[in-house]
Amino acid sequence: MVNVWETVMDAMKSTTVQDKDQPLHVGEVMSCWMYLAGLELSKVSVQAGINTTTDNELKAILEEDMKLGASQRERLHDFMIKEGISLPPAPEDMPVSDPNSVPLGVKLTDDVIANELSLKIISLIMRAAGASSESIRTDVGLLFVQFQAEKLAFATIKTFNAQTRMD
Repeated sequence: MVNVWETVMDAMKSTTVQDKDQPLHVGEVMSCWMYLAGLELSKVSVQAGINTTTDNELKAILEEDMKLGASQRERLHDFMIKEGISLPPAPEDMPVSDPNSVPLGVKLTDDVIANELSLKIISLIMRAAGASSESIRTDVGLLFVQFQAEKLAFATIKTFNAQTRMD
């Protein structure tokens, strides 16, 4: 009979043992580059949402997403520099502005901002899932599993909180 505990332990050991000199394959490099590019674009979109919304709850969610995105950008940036991967171009930060001074023809509605944030989170969750499943190196796979778990937890908590407020 198969000992489940031993099987799990063997699997965990195999994920921590790897050749330190093993180079990244082209798919892993592409995944890192695409995920960081997605984080960079999401950053300016979220900044625009913060500048546009007058809803304090939505603004708080956007600011939390900014913190999570900054953390992931920093970790992935450091990893890519260490591995010698060139970085994707990053747009400049959006200047801070007063939401009440944004003209109505330009101002995004809170629903549009919230839906856009949801789509960006879903896109990054899917990108991280694909990257982790295609990774050969354990450290790369675990990095993307961590990114995916963080985005899933953020999305789940925010959705649950929004649902309970609506009830």
